[in-house]
Amino acid sequence: MSSSEPEQTQAFRAARDQLVTYQQDYEQAREHFRWPRFEEFNFALDWFDRIAASSERADQDALIIAEADGSVLRRSFAELSETSDRVANWLREQGMRRGDRMILMLGNQIELWELMLAGIKLGAVLIPTAVQMGPADLQDRVTRGQAAWAAAGTEDLKKFSEVSGELGLIHVPGFYTTQTPDPEVSGHRVLHYPQAYRSASGFTAEAPTGADETLLLYFTSGTTSLPKLVEHTHTSYPVGHLTTMYWIGIQPGDVHLNVAGPGWGKHAWSNFFAPWIAEATIFVYNYQRFDAHSLMDQMKAHGVTSFCAPPTVWRMFIQADLSRLTTPPRVTVSAGEPLNAEVIEQVSRAWDTTIRDGFGQTESTLQVANTPGLPVIPGSMGRPLPGFDVVLLDPQTGEEAPVVDGAQEGELCLRAEQTGPDRPVGLLKSYYGDDRRTAEAFRGGVYHSGDVVRREAEGVLTYVGRSDDVFKASDYRISPFELESVLVEHPAVVEAAVIPSPDPLRLAVPKAFVVLASGTEWDQQTAASILQHCRDAVPPFKRIRRIELADLPKTISGKIRRVELRELEESRPEAATTPAPLEFREADLDLR
Repeated sequence: MSSSEPEQTQAFRAARDQLVTYQQDYEQAREHFRWPRFEEFNFALDWFDRIAASSERADQDALIIAEADGSVLRRSFAELSETSDRVANWLREQGMRRGDRMILMLGNQIELWELMLAGIKLGAVLIPTAVQMGPADLQDRVTRGQAAWAAAGTEDLKKFSEVSGELGLIHVPGFYTTQTPDPEVSGHRVLHYPQAYRSASGFTAEAPTGADETLLLYFTSGTTSLPKLVEHTHTSYPVGHLTTMYWIGIQPGDVHLNVAGPGWGKHAWSNFFAPWIAEATIFVYNYQRFDAHSLMDQMKAHGVTSFCAPPTVWRMFIQADLSRLTTPPRVTVSAGEPLNAEVIEQVSRAWDTTIRDGFGQTESTLQVANTPGLPVIPGSMGRPLPGFDVVLLDPQTGEEAPVVDGAQEGELCLRAEQTGPDRPVGLLKSYYGDDRRTAEAFRGGVYHSGDVVRREAEGVLTYVGRSDDVFKASDYRISPFELESVLVEHPAVVEAAVIPSPDPLRLAVPKAFVVLASGTEWDQQTAASILQHCRDAVPPFKRIRRIELADLPKTISGKIRRVELRELEESRPEAATTPAPLEFREADLDLR
């Protein structure tokens, strides 16, 4: 720590160093960690630029982007600091001001990181947006997000021809194609991004950045409803992701790979804030189609030491030859949805490393996780992270859930007044423009996650499901995730989703929709084998009674939309008595 650093930089560094020191000692971290709280803070100016100015990190790679064609782009902390200064100065010259909202609709390309740093320096509000979004989604972002600017590649920029409102469109042709002509987009002004590099280096902020100023607006990928608009500040993500860094186990000088597409919260978590909080290198591999062997080759070539991937990618990984990677990462984590125990076991056998689950939301940073240094109980999501106080409430009464047979089950909530000194830093400021929804989320002096979990006697939490996904069958509560975990342990099943299916006797019975492993035939024998596997693994009241082959509907970020499957089942008037064309039922099969 340098005495010449601003006070907020020193305080942030002290909190970071404390979590790095206690990375293998959960109890010490819980006891001693306190959120650094600021009146003013700017991640790009007060942290990133300070790293870039240090003799130790200035020339270290801040970002490595490897392409499928073999080309590699590297930028050091010092280089990114300098180019983001130029971009910030250029944006100011084009008329962007503090508080202006900018849609970022870019892939994993250097300009995305430059624009994020530049936007933070300027005090702009960033609206990360996946490139898969169409004109209707963009119109929603312009209207509800009040966007005045948008940055996108050639094809995505053309989508704004169908978007009303006067926008400053920043054409980002890409690092390797800077001569691409700017497209004409009717009704909007188009700016040529490569001109930004001609602006002056050295950036001076017009005013300090308030810690509670809005930095990010995320449109969530709802599994049961339309997207919510989540508002984060210059501290809730930049400072809040101290817990994410702690969970992953990133250390200064590490090379971190996170498989997540730009536009979603997880990309900002692990491809921007957490690694740079740790003073580590972000590594990205741009592939056209996922190939586990190619990704492992890249991980070896670039010395990846920490690796985060969603469950879908981990499930594809274990179908490959994991021994191909002779230098496996030191730490491996998974987030997005709970990870099944079978995947954890296979990776552990091959790489001698344990995948550790973490739980957070777009609305928050990591809340609960299996942290470094603690044994992982397969299927569990871990313990509350430093800085978060978890309480389980009965979703019906709002009272603390009772302890039954040594365990407690209820909605995961965080003790957090909407405002106040004890509020965790890593929580959303509000659902932007929706006071009713914000008040509902923070009712009773706690933040309501909407997720049901079970806490065992030793304090470990296990995911049960979204409160609107859990259902009753024969008056027993059924957790879709618990049964899905059993299903994917069968070698024929790659993915599964469990919902209630109408039944004349029990009102509803558990039904599974499955995706099969490559080369597996869907027939009576396969269905019987899967259902028998489930019968052997769960008590009778939890048995899956029906199974159907299907393509699982998902949000654009990859989460299964069980609500669509429930609606499908409810739309079939004959579902209670007659199997669907690709469905098999327990009663019609020869099971033990």
